[in-house]
Amino acid sequence: MKYKRLSKEQLEELHPEFINFLATQSITGDEWKKLKEEKPQVAEDEIDVFSDLIWEGVLSKVEYLENISELHMHLFHLTEKEMKLFSVKVMNPEIDLRTQEGFGWFKRNFQSDFVEYLTASKAYSEDKNLDKFKLIQQGAVITKGELYQWFEQIME
Repeated sequence: MKYKRLSKEQLEELHPEFINFLATQSITGDEWKKLKEEKPQVAEDEIDVFSDLIWEGVLSKVEYLENISELHMHLFHLTEKEMKLFSVKVMNPEIDLRTQEGFGWFKRNFQSDFVEYLTASKAYSEDKNLDKFKLIQQGAVITKGELYQWFEQIME
């Protein structure tokens, strides 16, 4: 398995897609039930292949990721050729950027000496989608990029 198996809830949400996937494997509903009972490992392998296909589709479309902790924001723009990063470090231990109050403090004080910025870019490895997936595994979430784009504007 290349990525991570979809959760039970995710698989339930994607039930129609999974049925179509099984159909492309020439597996009917009855055959699927029989497969789960008689060859559970083969059924598990099919779920893993389906999970990887879903992840590939999602990751190929991801353009922005955010990883926000108490005192740091890592905002990624995933372009065709490279990963671009805006990194923010807040040097006020009383602030938690994950809260409304903490983020409000940041918006009022983003130009103060209590906030440091770093920008960077990095080429992808041989597997662009796996690079993206590793960021997600480290806590990044897929976004529409509004925060990244805001930073892009203020940094100009």
